[in-house]
Amino acid sequence: MAQQELDHLSGQTTTGHEWDGLKELNTPLPKWWLYVFYACIVWSIGYWFVYPSWPLVTDYTKGIWGATMRSDSIAAYEAGIKDRLARAKIPTDASVDQIRGNKDFLEFAMANGKAAFGDNCAPCHGSGATGGPGYPSLQDDDWLWGGKLADIYQTIQFGIRSGHAKARDSQMPNFGKDAVLKKEEIVAVTDYVVSLSDTSVKGDDAGKKLFSDNCAACHGEDAKGNLELGAPNLSDKIWLYGAGKEKIVAQLTEAQHGIMPAWEGRLDPITVKSLAVYVHSLGGGK
Repeated sequence: MAQQELDHLSGQTTTGHEWDGLKELNTPLPKWWLYVFYACIVWSIGYWFVYPSWPLVTDYTKGIWGATMRSDSIAAYEAGIKDRLARAKIPTDASVDQIRGNKDFLEFAMANGKAAFGDNCAPCHGSGATGGPGYPSLQDDDWLWGGKLADIYQTIQFGIRSGHAKARDSQMPNFGKDAVLKKEEIVAVTDYVVSLSDTSVKGDDAGKKLFSDNCAACHGEDAKGNLELGAPNLSDKIWLYGAGKEKIVAQLTEAQHGIMPAWEGRLDPITVKSLAVYVHSLGGGK
């Protein structure tokens, strides 16, 4: 058993532990440190009763005050909305056209919309709104449901495949997965579609007929798309899920369908309208 002894240099006793001739001193902690430590223990016990802290089987203790960081954040957010709306002096029932047509309203909407875009839209569309695979660029004139100010506002307000009753919605068939078309037919359609914007690729009559029979109902006989259906223009070189034959074949085989949340209810009405005005101003709005 380790033996304690007095260290003559420090005047402290040792703990009896020794490693390679090095002995551990039994030096007590400073009293001020101990007092702070004990105070923290007392504080934590009080915290357990005042704030939510103890997990239960299906819930947690609410605490005497019932305060949480979430409730504090929500309260701060709502207070910020009220303050922002008061400073904006924009009537909540003002239309996006009225906001754009009023110099003071427009100045606030542009600043408010830019901030809201950075917080809520940039993670998908990019800080410069140039988009990426699966996320459309907002700076060009290629709009699935229209690029007018009212169109953009409706898309932002209700979302795309968001589950909202007024959400934009469209579904492209899985031509390959559901065995609507054979693999060689999908390739033929792809060649025809690519040839519309790339003269180096040659499409044939078989691909054109397959397109007319299966795709023209949504995309049009000229493949220019249909804004009412959210069917994209296939005659340009803008591809939402990636350009190239391989990417298009994959989309025809098993279609990808993006989801955009409905911002109505998530953001206050003025901020939603500000976003529409800001996005419309980026250069792609019609």
